[in-house]
Amino acid sequence: MTAARLLLTFVGLAWLALILLLPLLAIFAQALAKGWGAYIAAVTSSEALDAIRLTLLSALIAVPANLVFGLAAAWAITKFEFRGRTLLLALIDLPFSVSPVIGGLVFVLLYGAHGWLGPWLAAHDVQIIFAKPGIVLATIFVTLPFVVRELVPLMQVQTTAREEAAFSLGASGWQIFRHVTLPNVRWALLYGLILCTARAMGEFGAASVVAGSIRGRTVTLPLHVEIVFNEYDAVAAFACATLLTITALVTLVLKTVLDARERRTAHVELASGQLITAATPAGSRA
Repeated sequence: MTAARLLLTFVGLAWLALILLLPLLAIFAQALAKGWGAYIAAVTSSEALDAIRLTLLSALIAVPANLVFGLAAAWAITKFEFRGRTLLLALIDLPFSVSPVIGGLVFVLLYGAHGWLGPWLAAHDVQIIFAKPGIVLATIFVTLPFVVRELVPLMQVQTTAREEAAFSLGASGWQIFRHVTLPNVRWALLYGLILCTARAMGEFGAASVVAGSIRGRTVTLPLHVEIVFNEYDAVAAFACATLLTITALVTLVLKTVLDARERRTAHVELASGQLITAATPAGSRA
């Protein structure tokens, strides 16, 4: 049994090293192949800085939008019974099952020059495709499920006893949400926001379709990596790729920290509940 456990552990670690660690090391090695001077020049070039600014702008719009939608959708799905509830859940999961490229093509079909709404948008001097609004819409689309899918399972297993008690004491709906519901889901909410931010920063497929890759205007950081790599500037490509890699590593660290804090909080609450139950006289519990 011990030999089998050791073998499985070795195989798992070797697989992780081959699939995850070696590519990460290769990215940083290639980025620093010509020294720190070339690395800094690559990540501080005007085109790289424009790409970083656009990536941050897209994330700063998409993440709060999905935060508001995620809270509202999770609240509706878990607290109310209504027609179309299952359909709503299926639609929320759609970005997980549809290729981001297909999502980008759908936006082109809707908002492109020859799309369904294209002539109307052109008549009102509104440009979405091959412009920043298209990138923001694509980013919102691909990051839509993350907050909802972190909140729904937790809110489904929580009872409504605290909300009902607060309502019976005269609390308003906003007060109940702010002081009762939100604290109960804070860790899942933070986890969903972290994943949503990381996905928004690394979005490539849908953005590549709707952006048009106009330098200085519609090039995000992942698109910039592709452009400079296709121009055979491997050092610049891998240097900018390290920024995305660092974002992913920070996400992993934050996830680990949040998981640990959530487990500690759960243990404390469980222990407190057991102490209260043990201290309550049997007659009062009855």
